[in-house]
Amino acid sequence: MKKLTREFYNRTSLEVARDILGKYLVHAVEDEKVIGRIVETEAYMGPMDKAAHSYNNRRTKRTEVMFGPPGHAYVYVIYGMYYCMNIVTAEEGKPQAVLIRSVEPVSNLERMAKLRYKKNLSDLGEKEIIGLGNGPGKLCLSMGITAVDNGTDLCGDSFYVAEDDVKSVFQVVTAKRINIDYAEEAALYPWRFYIKGNRFVSKK
Repeated sequence: MKKLTREFYNRTSLEVARDILGKYLVHAVEDEKVIGRIVETEAYMGPMDKAAHSYNNRRTKRTEVMFGPPGHAYVYVIYGMYYCMNIVTAEEGKPQAVLIRSVEPVSNLERMAKLRYKKNLSDLGEKEIIGLGNGPGKLCLSMGITAVDNGTDLCGDSFYVAEDDVKSVFQVVTAKRINIDYAEEAALYPWRFYIKGNRFVSKK
């Protein structure tokens, strides 16, 4: 697999959110890599997007990484207990990001099972296996992604996104983003993208 370059991320979040589908999120947990295929994303377009943390150029300690160079991880806590993994996009100073909403586990599922459920993979039922990746908080648990990873350069060697030499073929579904009813008209924007028919997508 080939690691994505900085140039890939130096585009609008709408472009990156669609194009990153089918690519592989790789995270080293104690030098042991876990890998998930990205099957669902959401784009957040920055200052003009009422659903974005950086709406109206809001700049805080939490959102500071969004204003930096593209290709860095933006990891934050929701509900006081779950992490969400985002990738900063667009050029420096334009605070956009892509939420990685779901992944399909593809490598080191045994380790993912231990991280997510503290169980052996062989002890998991079908629903639990789906639960390894079908949501932003779930995938972070399964892949060992925490606040420590916030700001990490995704062009490094321990945390990155890669692609196959042969491009996979699939259909992309466009839909409204999830759980952003507070965002008024922005809640209706069709800025969620997912691979049609993939069982790990959080909401069809």
